Amino acid sequence: MDSLDLRVLAQGREWLTAGHSAWLVTVVEAWGSAPRPPGALLCLRHDGLVAGSVSGGCVEDDLIHRVRHGNLAAAPQMLTYGVTKEEAARFGLPCGGTLRLLQEPLVDAAWIDDVLAATARHELVARVLEVGTGRSRIEPASRGELFSFDGATLRAMFGPRWRLLLIGAGQLSQGLAEMALALDFDVTCCDPREEYHLAWDVKGTHFNRGMPDDVVLEMDLDPHSAVVALTHDRKLDDMALIEALKSPAFYVGALGSRINTAARKERMALFDLATHEIARLHGPVGLDLGSRTPAEIAVSVIAEIVAVRNGVPLLQKKPALPAVTAIPINPQAQEAQTP
Repeated sequence: MDSLDLRVLAQGREWLTAGHSAWLVTVVEAWGSAPRPPGALLCLRHDGLVAGSVSGGCVEDDLIHRVRHGNLAAAPQMLTYGVTKEEAARFGLPCGGTLRLLQEPLVDAAWIDDVLAATARHELVARVLEVGTGRSRIEPASRGELFSFDGATLRAMFGPRWRLLLIGAGQLSQGLAEMALALDFDVTCCDPREEYHLAWDVKGTHFNRGMPDDVVLEMDLDPHSAVVALTHDRKLDDMALIEALKSPAFYVGALGSRINTAARKERMALFDLATHEIARLHGPVGLDLGSRTPAEIAVSVIAEIVAVRNGVPLLQKKPALPAVTAIPINPQAQEAQTP
C-alpha cells in the first residue's frame, strides 16, 4: 500500500500509453535479510529505464540486462535470486537473503487506471492476477489483508496514501511538511489566520483556511491518517484534537510541554471523550531527541509518527507527569494562594 508502488504503476501506465513495451516485477517471497518486502514493485521499460525497486540495486541491474537483451518472457514467469551464498553476494543481498520475483508484461493499463482511481478516493482494493492467463481484476479489500501469492494467484493490496494534517502554518509546520512529503505522506496544512496563510510556501502540500475542527471532519480521517496540532492556540488546537481523537486516525499529537499536555487532557475530560480516547493523544509530541531548533523538533515528530505507523514501541519518550488533577490550570490562582 506504499505510495511508491502507486507511482510505479502510474509510470508503467505512462510508458504503455506512449507506445513503449514494459514489464512489471513483483517481489512475491523474501527470505533472510532481503531488502524489499513481498508486494514491492518494479517497472522496466524496453530500453532499460526503471521505476521502483525490488532490491538494493544489483538485482535491478540484472533485470535491466535481461530486458535490454530481450530476455523477458511474453507471459508471467518466476525469477529467483540469491539461492546460494555466492549468488546472494553477487546480487548484493545479505548472506542467505533470497528473493522470488514474478515478472509480467504490461499489456493492458485498464486495471492500473482502476487502482489509481480507487486509491484517489481513499478506497482499499486488491489486484488479483491469475498467473496462468495473465488476467487481472480489481476487487474491494479489507484493512487487515496482506499481500499473498500461492503460485497460481497473486493478490496485492493498494490503498489510500498516508495522510498528515498539520494544524498551524508556522516554521515548525513547514519543516515537518517537507519531511513528510519525502516520506510519501499527502500533507494538508490548516490555519485560518491570514498572516500564516500568506507565508505558507511548501510545494506539493494542500492548504485549508477553514477552522481546524471543521477540516478534521471534512477530511473523514481513516486509519491511514495522522494529525498534529502545532499552533499553541487552544481555540484552534483543542477542538480539532477532540474530533481527531474520535476518529480512526492512527496518530494524533499536539505540541506543548508535559505540564501543558496534562492541562490539555484535563480540559478534554470535560468534553464527550472517553478515557481511552484521551489516552490516544501523543503529547508532548515527538520522540525525546534533545531537540531545540524547529528542524530538530520536526525530525522528532516525524520519527514518532513513522514509529507509530510501523508498530514500533516508543522507547525514546520522556516519562509522563503525575495525574493531571495535581496540576493547576491557572498558575495565577496558585500564586494567590501562596502565603
